[in-house]
Amino acid sequence: MTFDAGYALEILPRLLQATVVTVEATIGGMAVALVGGLLLALLRLSGNRVLGAIAVGIMEFVRGTPLLIQLFFLFYVLPLYGFKADPLFTGIIGLGIHYSAYTAEVYRAGVESVARGQWEAAIALNLSTAQTWRRIVLPQAIPPVIPVLGNYLIGMFKETPLLATITVLELLGTAQAEAATTYRYFEPYTLVGLIFLALSYPSAQLVKRLEARRATR
Repeated sequence: MTFDAGYALEILPRLLQATVVTVEATIGGMAVALVGGLLLALLRLSGNRVLGAIAVGIMEFVRGTPLLIQLFFLFYVLPLYGFKADPLFTGIIGLGIHYSAYTAEVYRAGVESVARGQWEAAIALNLSTAQTWRRIVLPQAIPPVIPVLGNYLIGMFKETPLLATITVLELLGTAQAEAATTYRYFEPYTLVGLIFLALSYPSAQLVKRLEARRATR
């Protein structure tokens, strides 16, 4: 089997168009993960045993079940109970919920790295709990964990092919549809791999630079 460059160029525009869907799913999913993870971390660190237990239970359940099963549940099961959404939106929510269980631990590590004296200074300044978190704790806790969050962003990008299982025509799903029509698999799948590499490798290098910059401070 030889690689047909002409055929590859013919299908490349469709794959690049599908890449936009992949990027949209990644960015949307990461936005949900960042907000959801922060909420879970705040619940766990709230000092309330009930809220903390709920947060831990959600995190353990999500991390203990495969992302694929979670996507199937959101797309195929919830509609039976009246909760139906667009496939791409469902995929974004699924990715976001799954990764929020991991970003929550990243946030928690960042918060716990804030020096005890910072909390005491907030009390001395008579700041409210909300002001302490917003003005003192989070501005110090989040910057150090940005490289780790960047790694999760790259990981999420590489897991977007799972969205093809819930009918989202992202990059891999489009390649599969093309291959099913023409019975030519070499060119579509090769291009998919190259596109993923072209996007993920520079992102990984950027994250490494961020980590190196943090290490030298």
